[in-house]
Amino acid sequence: MSPGVVGHTEPGYRGVAMVFAGAGGQWRGMGAGLWDESPVFRETATACADAFAPYIDWSLTDVLCGVRGAASMNRPDVVQPALFTLMVSVAAVWRSFGVYPAAVAGHSQGEIAAAHVAGALSLDDAARVVALRSRLIAERLVGTGSMLSVPLSVKLVEERLADHTGVLAVAAVNGPSATSVAGDVDAIEKLFAELVDDDVRVARIASDFAAHSPHIDAIHAPLLDALGGIRPRAAGIAFCSSVTGDLAEPRSLDAPYWYQNLRGRVEFEAAVRTLVRLGYRHFVEPSSHPLLTAPIGDIGRDVGADVAAVGSLAMGESGLRTLTDSIATAERHGVLVDWEGARRAGHRNVVPPHRSKEHP
Repeated sequence: MSPGVVGHTEPGYRGVAMVFAGAGGQWRGMGAGLWDESPVFRETATACADAFAPYIDWSLTDVLCGVRGAASMNRPDVVQPALFTLMVSVAAVWRSFGVYPAAVAGHSQGEIAAAHVAGALSLDDAARVVALRSRLIAERLVGTGSMLSVPLSVKLVEERLADHTGVLAVAAVNGPSATSVAGDVDAIEKLFAELVDDDVRVARIASDFAAHSPHIDAIHAPLLDALGGIRPRAAGIAFCSSVTGDLAEPRSLDAPYWYQNLRGRVEFEAAVRTLVRLGYRHFVEPSSHPLLTAPIGDIGRDVGADVAAVGSLAMGESGLRTLTDSIATAERHGVLVDWEGARRAGHRNVVPPHRSKEHP
């Protein structure tokens, strides 16, 4: 099967869009099952570990597999390389089943994985962006801020932030009623209390720095210096930016872009709306736990489009069977899957779950 041939032949069909999440879906041992059961996952993760080796002094594979004594994923300079590796490696497994992306998008740090999978960043350059940026975050920003997830429209959130000018900012617009806020710790706690009092089901985001807020200004110059050597390149896969909310030229993904990716508002909803407007209806999230599928579904309903968004793994479920269940779900929604190709890639005993007598 040729790359990009991943769906039915409905007129105007654009193929699969892969969407890469930011932080929040990580859990201990999130790559253990696929490491043992998928040679494609293991080979890709090993290549990522080699690319990160010049920048880290801990075992990336131990973190992925949840080995006792592994570096803590509470550290941004650990969790970000781990999530990048997990997502890129899961995307490789999807491709081994014949599911190639025609377009990619990412949320926050997930854009780095998206850029690599699209071909805009080499693995070495992507690892450099992830490792050096997360190191600066760990050294200079940890403990200075906090973040909230608010189930309200960005318009309603902005109205509430009028009383917190200068200390809080909208960090991400994830869907019609899904907005993130970042800023000073005390101001975040005050807003949290206000929202709880108003019966809003607000949730704290597990972050001890204020991404996508003015706090990031503190690392502007050192980040540009650290990433000055990266060389983005042309790509054959469409890259939809969550910085602008629109398609981006892959060769524009230079050091200033990766600063703005961390500093500016995440326009994920706008990016998904762009992809839907361009005809994309099938979305795959190659992550450790689905974070983006629900917002994508909400966006599809809001624009009246029949959108299918499918995850990959789930909290506590890292094995090939979980992933093949997700792949089979994508197939039922119209994505072509090459099960024989998956077996040729070294995945043993691969049976489409909906064809297996043992499957309930």
